[in-house]
Amino acid sequence: MDTETLENPLPKPSTEDYVNAWLLESLVEASLAIRFLKDGLVRNAAGKAFQSWRALLAALLRLELDKLMQIAKTDEERRWLRERAVPRVPTSRMKALSQMLEEIGYDGLSAWTSTALDLHDYQYNGPDPDMALSKYRGREEAAYDIRLLINELIRRIEELRTRIKWSDEIENALRALKEEPKGKQG
Repeated sequence: MDTETLENPLPKPSTEDYVNAWLLESLVEASLAIRFLKDGLVRNAAGKAFQSWRALLAALLRLELDKLMQIAKTDEERRWLRERAVPRVPTSRMKALSQMLEEIGYDGLSAWTSTALDLHDYQYNGPDPDMALSKYRGREEAAYDIRLLINELIRRIEELRTRIKWSDEIENALRALKEEPKGKQG
């Protein structure tokens, strides 16, 4: 997989290539998560899975910005969506942004975002038998959710194939991710 692509600057949020750049980043991060899982680096894999999901949200937010602007309740919220949410996807607002995307037809997205956020907590706090700082008591539980989240990410990206300018780069990254064995390591 060509990870140098991640080093390129993102196109302007107003361009069509912006969605593709985020989707490509999502796929590359997911591939890295799988590689880390295979190497037994579950906390690092959790971080990459989270980043992969966040990149997918960035692509969806840009793709659906016009619809989101219509359901935004105030001018301030519309301005925030355009200037802050789309280019940055703040972690603290991922749940609310996912719920907005659900309102326009992305069923189940906020539940998957909750899983991504749980993995983000696991990345920083590790396993927690008391479940006070992390929702995962052990690395096996986190590894299981990483694989589930990546499978959902693949499904959602494949659904976009007919809605965006699908590039060879995205196709190759998707194929490479799907070929990665997602075994039972943890």
